[in-house]
Amino acid sequence: MDYRNKTRVTEFILLGFQTEKEVEILIFSAFLLMYMISLIGNTMIILLVCVDYRLHSPMYFFVANLSFLEVAITSTVVPKMLANTFSLTKAISFMGCLTQSIFYFLLGSTEFFILAVMSFDRYIAICNPLRYTIIMNTQTCIMLLVGSYLGAFLSMLSPSILTAPLIFCGPNKIHHFFCDRAPMLQLACTDISLAEVADFISSAVLLLGSLLLTGVSYTYIVITILRIPTVQGQQKAFSTCVSHITVVTIYYGSSIFLYVRPKKGNAMSINKFATVLNTVVTPMLNPFIYSLRNEKVKESLRDTTSKYIGMLINVRAQK
Repeated sequence: MDYRNKTRVTEFILLGFQTEKEVEILIFSAFLLMYMISLIGNTMIILLVCVDYRLHSPMYFFVANLSFLEVAITSTVVPKMLANTFSLTKAISFMGCLTQSIFYFLLGSTEFFILAVMSFDRYIAICNPLRYTIIMNTQTCIMLLVGSYLGAFLSMLSPSILTAPLIFCGPNKIHHFFCDRAPMLQLACTDISLAEVADFISSAVLLLGSLLLTGVSYTYIVITILRIPTVQGQQKAFSTCVSHITVVTIYYGSSIFLYVRPKKGNAMSINKFATVLNTVVTPMLNPFIYSLRNEKVKESLRDTTSKYIGMLINVRAQK
């Protein structure tokens, strides 16, 4: 069929949750609250890692970068979703939709590489502690970080190249609250089979590949911990991994459900719930997972807060 004479879509309609107005207001309030908590909490972690020398270690370097990615991902999706709640058109431009999709998957893919790198960091710390500072030096940490962004870029390059030239000339309503690639592909007027296969393969390789690396690291970690002669020593070693394991479980569970399966355009209500877990709930919980379970972070937060409150009192006293 010749699509050259058909009118191309210049904007998409993000249908969101399609509920009663009262429920939409409730959803808006809940998402706004979670977004603000996520911004404040993750920014707090980034600042603590930057200003407190006690947190100048590879583990907290990667935690700070994970927090940055959480802020970036939620800011890519949530503000537009909140704006569309009270919008009559709920529209987003074609280029805006494509840009949102690209940044969402680029940042999200980087997170999985960072999580795999963090598991490698825990592996070195527990299984090879005497050489930890030598192996995980500044240069290595920076190379691993750059490699995470490069790997994410390469993993989404093929699906993006195949999606960008597709022709959209029919319905323009996306049954989601952001420009997810799967429901967007369903609106194309041309054959999308190649793009779907590329999307599935890249998602599978990224998620299952990084999960395999994480799994191998934790297999060696568990073996090493079990060899520790005292229960107290085992608990202390394992406690350094609990926060990371919690985040890994949430991320991989929801993401594998969303992206590593064929025909991802179905069951959109379930997909929306899983996406909310990834883009809103987990970024909000991330600061609590890494701070409330970590004595060093809690101590840093107390000391930094006391320091700046004291400075503020002194400044006011001098006026």
